[in-house]
Amino acid sequence: MTFIDAGPTGSLRVAPSILAADFGSLAHAVQVIDAQTDWLHVDVMDGHFVPNVSIGPPVVASLRKYSDRFFDCHLMMSEPGRYLEAFAEAGADGCTVHVEVGGTAALIDDARSLGLRIGLAANPDTPYERVAPFLGDIDLLLLMTVFPGFGGQSFMGDVMSKVVWARSEIDANSLAVDIEVDGGIDLQSAPVVVRAGANVLVAGSAIFSRPDPLEAATALRTAALAGRS
Repeated sequence: MTFIDAGPTGSLRVAPSILAADFGSLAHAVQVIDAQTDWLHVDVMDGHFVPNVSIGPPVVASLRKYSDRFFDCHLMMSEPGRYLEAFAEAGADGCTVHVEVGGTAALIDDARSLGLRIGLAANPDTPYERVAPFLGDIDLLLLMTVFPGFGGQSFMGDVMSKVVWARSEIDANSLAVDIEVDGGIDLQSAPVVVRAGANVLVAGSAIFSRPDPLEAATALRTAALAGRS
């Protein structure tokens, strides 16, 4: 298995979510926005942890042939440990599991043993204290700004307090951990989350639902950069 470097920790990254793309022409959709893609976000839903079903390792393997971007796989699954190896073999570079499913320490160890970059996600109503003990063990903290399961939901600004806390603790302890936000990210919310301390922005509808997805991704990056000024 060959993994793609995620790039410098803390760098501002736009991570288009293929959940909002046209699955009938997924390879084309990914190639169209490649110039403004740092990471490609792959939402995996099992119909149990979240009330929806999306894609699995075979689609990741098929898509890998058309993109050399970092594949950021978000496993919204009740039993992610059963599938980590399959995703690694399919071409995932990083896998993010949810703290709510439990067994977090073991999942982190399993991902590390496979050479994967490991992320930990928390739903909007999950207290920051659930993820804080693991900050020194992970590469990525994903703080959901919507409840996972469906695209196109509205941004939940209350989550920004968790982003601020996480950024403060990561910086105070010189941890190499990216902070990712996912849900309702658009031109208005992008600078808000960056000012709070996030550096990886997942956007689906704001990119793929626009007439010109590449132009939309460019505009989103510009809006995010405004949050750093």
